[in-house]
Amino acid sequence: MTTIVTGNCDMCRFTDCVTVCPMACFHGDERMLYINPVGCIDCGACLPVCPVRAIYEVKNLPADLRPWIAVNAEKSAALPRFTDRAQPLPGALERKKQLGF
Repeated sequence: MTTIVTGNCDMCRFTDCVTVCPMACFHGDERMLYINPVGCIDCGACLPVCPVRAIYEVKNLPADLRPWIAVNAEKSAALPRFTDRAQPLPGALERKKQLGF
């Protein structure tokens, strides 16, 4: 099993999750973060620290979010690794409020 980043991360890119990942599995682009499923050990450390609840264990992933499994695998393979805390994207706090968090 692995964990998956979903669309709630889009245009937020809070990086609390990368600071707790023991395997440095997070990769990112200009919009969001993704988890590399090859390295993820499914420890779940990232789940409670995501301020927009964008991260799910695959076994708990709602059916409508299942396409994110392939997105994470594809994107993480081609993007740089994120291991340090960074500033959220401009507008992230507003997006967080829009999402209800």
